[in-house]
Amino acid sequence: MTGLCGSDLGMAMGHFGSVGNILGHEGVGRIAALGSNIAALDQSVEVGQRVGVAWTRDICSTCESCVDLANEGETRCEKALHSGKAYDGTFAQYTLVPLRYLARLPPQFDNLPDEEIAPILCGGVTAYKAIKGCRITPGQWFAISGAGGGVGALAVAYAHAMGYRVIAVDAGPEKGEICKAHGAELYIDVTTPGTLGEKVRQATGGHGAKAVVVAATATVAYQEAFELLAPFGTLMCVGILSAEARVNFNPLWLIAKGWKIESSSVGTRADILEALEFVRRRAVVPKVHLGKLDDIEELVQTMHAGQLKGKWVLKLD
Repeated sequence: MTGLCGSDLGMAMGHFGSVGNILGHEGVGRIAALGSNIAALDQSVEVGQRVGVAWTRDICSTCESCVDLANEGETRCEKALHSGKAYDGTFAQYTLVPLRYLARLPPQFDNLPDEEIAPILCGGVTAYKAIKGCRITPGQWFAISGAGGGVGALAVAYAHAMGYRVIAVDAGPEKGEICKAHGAELYIDVTTPGTLGEKVRQATGGHGAKAVVVAATATVAYQEAFELLAPFGTLMCVGILSAEARVNFNPLWLIAKGWKIESSSVGTRADILEALEFVRRRAVVPKVHLGKLDDIEELVQTMHAGQLKGKWVLKLD
């Protein structure tokens, strides 16, 4: 099985530079064959073993980013090879995965179905890592912009499971239903009257949110995120904009308010296992729709129109 991720649309639209012939990077399957030297390198890997295939296929392990263990720099390896770019992606029955960066699924996850694991390999771990990276205290207000999308809804679920009071921000009542189903305490519909900042301050006793994760892929979402922040708050950048997009801010805002701007990019192999542990304990339950690979063109068109609801996982026959 393979998940359909918003990044697949971004890649198809050229936001990630050149791509390969086959996209997809949220795959779950079993090893069908091993290279001739695998047994000599690692005897624990065997045919039939269940594994994940994520965005990062391989890293060099030697560049400045990879050896920066304090910042978990492997997610920004200078020579990283990615699904859908250097290697054919998971929108196919078979794909090639280097041993060095194989996403192994330990036995404690055997009872989790493939359709619940697939979304965590990119969307879920991206959401989890971004929330963890904000480093705020459970019980504080946490806002998520673009909360009704694939990554955003999972961010709501993880933030709720980690003990934060979640403000979900998106457009329209249908997105609100998705956000509430994932654990949002408050939903703010940007299409209703009033400014976003006023609504958040009213809900938080005039303070604002201690952290804001922008999962939306719209410039306006980043621009408005500053209105939501409490003093000493953190703006976490996750949603990817086009190469030409620009967000305007005055450095004095950061100086006067003590704000921090940070970013997060997917997660490490350890982050994937941590994110899956929430699912195993049912603290987070991915809400997925099942489809077939033949449905992908229609689903991508619906996603491009901003009308795709929930997280889709495709079965490969």
